[in-house]
Amino acid sequence: MKKFMLASVLALLASQGAHAETFKWAGTTDPQTMDPHAVNSAPVLGFLNNVYEGLMRRGRDMSIEPALAESWEALGTDGWRFHLREGVKFHDGSDFTADDVLFSYERATLPQSDVASWFATISDVKIVDDYTVDFLTTAPNPIFPDTIANFMILDRGWAEANGSTVPAKDAENFATRNTNGTGAFKVVERQPDLKTVLEPFDGWWEEATHNITRAEFTPIQNSATAVAALLSGEVDMINPVPTQDVARLSSNPDVKVAQGIEARVIMLGFGHEAEELKYGANAGDANPFRDARVRKAVNHGVNVDAIVQTIMRGAGEPVSQLVSSTMRGYSDAHAARYEYNPTLAKELLAEAGYPEGFSFGLKCPNNRYINDEAVCQATVGMLAQIGLDAQLEAMPVSNYWPELRADNYDMYMLGWAPGSFDAEHPIRFLVTTPNPEKKLGSWNFGGFSNERIDEILPLVQSEVDDTKRQALLDEAAKILQDEAGYVPLYVQALLWGTRENIDLVQRADNFFILRWVTVN
Repeated sequence: MKKFMLASVLALLASQGAHAETFKWAGTTDPQTMDPHAVNSAPVLGFLNNVYEGLMRRGRDMSIEPALAESWEALGTDGWRFHLREGVKFHDGSDFTADDVLFSYERATLPQSDVASWFATISDVKIVDDYTVDFLTTAPNPIFPDTIANFMILDRGWAEANGSTVPAKDAENFATRNTNGTGAFKVVERQPDLKTVLEPFDGWWEEATHNITRAEFTPIQNSATAVAALLSGEVDMINPVPTQDVARLSSNPDVKVAQGIEARVIMLGFGHEAEELKYGANAGDANPFRDARVRKAVNHGVNVDAIVQTIMRGAGEPVSQLVSSTMRGYSDAHAARYEYNPTLAKELLAEAGYPEGFSFGLKCPNNRYINDEAVCQATVGMLAQIGLDAQLEAMPVSNYWPELRADNYDMYMLGWAPGSFDAEHPIRFLVTTPNPEKKLGSWNFGGFSNERIDEILPLVQSEVDDTKRQALLDEAAKILQDEAGYVPLYVQALLWGTRENIDLVQRADNFFILRWVTVN
């Protein structure tokens, strides 16, 4: 069966043609949607960064640089003014103006949007003229430009004409499969879970830095199939390279492996709000994860060093927080992670009233993060050693996100890369008490809640003194560690494989940017 699947995928790739200027790449996850405001995930935002653009963008070194805004400045403590680039065209030929920025803001802050949290501090957006727009804030927000680096602009006229004024997060509309951006590439064919084809946009405002005439993306979930496609030349790039194949590919003169450390932290989350367990032999019993002692026991029961060394083959770094040490706002004062200590874990469980442990459900994706299912399987074995019976259910990410949003789990796996490269980001999305009205906690699936952290967040967002701001972030890191709100595991590695004739740029956010690709 596996041989048949491999042959079928390779035949599909071969049928797409092979020209020097055609670039083909494969990944394990197909973008869930082409709507840049519908799903706040790296596969979607990373892919669409090739098609849509924001007011600013991140460069090769992750620094903020101008895009649709040529410049910006703070309006004292009241917000930010953006001076827009003139002469920019959308892919359909329409002009880009401040009205499109206002429309995109209004659209992105609707309840149906998954990116509304980016604008939690915005009180109003005002058009000054066709190429000047003000974002007014409820308090000083020195990191706002970093926060909206992935805020992509849609054309108002196109969205209205095609019934796509509202993001379709859990449904479909015209913008789900069709695009109209201002970016370097435009989508010319979209077959979800099969193939997406892009071509350069001749009307792009910036001079091209690539030599691609056609780019084809194919999702390949099976890692062996992806490696075979790379080695045969049927694709020019795969992401990720399976950790067990890094050495073999690195020694092959026909391919290259680009290695780095991603900004993404892999963690385990708990169902804090749930009154009862939903899965396992103890389904219907009171939820033990509401007790911090149980959550601490899980932290002590997972041997992260062993996971990194064996399953990840050294391609990762253990972490103690929801951001890595390279992120702004990382707390050096809380760099020590929970030690692996099964004995202490058992003592904590007994103290919490579970001397014999209990059974529960663990949900994980099997095609989103590197070795995600294998890491979860290893976690199951480790937790069994302290008396916890984790019933694992792994599934494709297209099914996984709906399960998390429906609270169908007791524990779950999540990866998070802060779009602003700042420790405020995961606090806002993952830790703050969920509040859709205030656009906060949109990825805090388990409903972790701490009154002091809710107080700290707006202070962190508005504090301009770095020393005072860091003290607040240190306090938040301590609270989260003391409460064991999550189980931080490791920073995921970046492992990209390419043919020898491909030059590209590997960014720490794992976004693959086509405009930096050269086919030699």
